[in-house]
Amino acid sequence: MRILMLNPNMTEAMTDRLVETAARVASPGTVLSRATAPRGFPYISSRAEAQIAGAITLEMLSERQGQFDAAIIAAFGDPGLVAARELFDQPVIGMSEAAMLTSLMLGKRFGIVSFAARMAPWYEECVEMHGLMGRCAGVFCLDEPFTSVADVASEKSEALVGLSTKAIAGGADVIILAGAPLAGLAAEVAHLVPVPLVDQAQAALKQAETLAALKPHKARAGRFQRPPAKPSHGLARVLAARISHDDDPSSGGKHG
Repeated sequence: MRILMLNPNMTEAMTDRLVETAARVASPGTVLSRATAPRGFPYISSRAEAQIAGAITLEMLSERQGQFDAAIIAAFGDPGLVAARELFDQPVIGMSEAAMLTSLMLGKRFGIVSFAARMAPWYEECVEMHGLMGRCAGVFCLDEPFTSVADVASEKSEALVGLSTKAIAGGADVIILAGAPLAGLAAEVAHLVPVPLVDQAQAALKQAETLAALKPHKARAGRFQRPPAKPSHGLARVLAARISHDDDPSSGGKHG
């Protein structure tokens, strides 16, 4: 099966980390491809940036139609996820949703631990979007500077372990180390944290493999059916074609 790891951030080193971490648990026969945002932000860290990144994510998925059996939006906060599920035929997995749902198979309540306090409101709203506030012990973020986003996992590993201890004291049965730059850190510090740690990239890959294997068909009714064809102005050509159904051979290219 073909799984696309789509990083809505512009940092290629972050994509490397996500793919390398996910590949460690990939099943035989899984082909893991990659994509990094061509524009936007080196690292998404606010709700406004997430809105912009979500639109870029839709463009990136449009460009790769037919090249994957399931796609992962590899940014904690899941920018563009709901729209992507509405617009595209293949399963689209949000990295944060996958981590949260996986954690709930290991305990009653999960705690989200991350490295930048400014991301906390966005992450909290992501939990709420997925309807999981009642199972979340809280979002716990460091409030201290770091040298670079590419190296924050190693630079702040000790502080993140300490913050995980606070999350456990706050009622977390499972810890998610959140944010794409922290992919892979769970395995490195698991022996220092007395509850299970869920790696976001690995959880997303396994959920993507499951959905790709199940081969669910696209909704033809309800909240996630593809919207009716509609013209647009000024959008990327591939995304405009997806919205107008001009990428559908059965449409004859006659919409709008």
